[in-house]
Amino acid sequence: MGTTPRALSGLAFATLVLVALMMGANHVAARLAFDSGADVTTAVAVRSGVTGAATALLLFVQGVSLRLNRRQWGALLAIGLLIGVQSIWLYSAVARLPVALALLAFNTYPLCTALWARVLLRQPLERRLVVAMAVLLVGLALALDVLGASSGLGVSGQWQRIGAGVAFAIAASLIFSLALVLTQHGAGDVDGRVRTCVSMAVAGIVALLVVASRGGFHWPASPAGWWGLALLTLLYGTGITVLLTVLPRLGVVGNTAIMNVEPVFALVLAWFILGQAIAPVQVLGALIVVGAVVWLGVRRR
Repeated sequence: MGTTPRALSGLAFATLVLVALMMGANHVAARLAFDSGADVTTAVAVRSGVTGAATALLLFVQGVSLRLNRRQWGALLAIGLLIGVQSIWLYSAVARLPVALALLAFNTYPLCTALWARVLLRQPLERRLVVAMAVLLVGLALALDVLGASSGLGVSGQWQRIGAGVAFAIAASLIFSLALVLTQHGAGDVDGRVRTCVSMAVAGIVALLVVASRGGFHWPASPAGWWGLALLTLLYGTGITVLLTVLPRLGVVGNTAIMNVEPVFALVLAWFILGQAIAPVQVLGALIVVGAVVWLGVRRR
């Protein structure tokens, strides 16, 4: 078989768009749960536990072997720990910021991945990457309203409002991108379904430890919150399972840039369901960020 990437089929494109929609909706559902009294670690523990159990069942039904060597197990445990921390931090950002803005800040992870590869693996930075980084930062500044012009709060007031959420989102991006680099260079030969199962199991354990340290679970206090918790679990579990099991069969490796429309879906859903609205200039910034990441993702190799 040749090494030339296959064109993105209509089915593959539709599947990618559907996964992006599910992932964006997952974070909107999470905000519903948080606004009803559920805390971040409860959501991560439930989501990770159910997804881990579902993927374990999938592995059993499909007869996938769990025979791994010591290096692979070490890499998977490290990846799971990173994903657990990243999940808590990203949901912490979603709990503090409008959902779309939290996801926009987090979606800097393709650039963070390249930076980790530069620092850890001495891989050179492409010129296209440097240009995309500059454009993305401009778009992110507009989307987050870093000067407080749209909000009318000024720089100090705006950062008092968004500072913690932005810090959580950027930190989650850095941790997730490190997990991606470790996945490629430490567990790249492990079945994607096995990686998902082990990562979710370890992430769930991390969340459970934090839950225990905080006195137990904090459940939603309203039916809407319970619906949010159920939907975030269903949407995330389905989305990540489809992404890692179905898409490789569709031949879309190298064509996943369309996934970066997730913040756009989140923007529309959060406006419709949660009543979260942002200024037109922030929408422009959001489109710039998404465009920069997609442009970077579709570069020729």
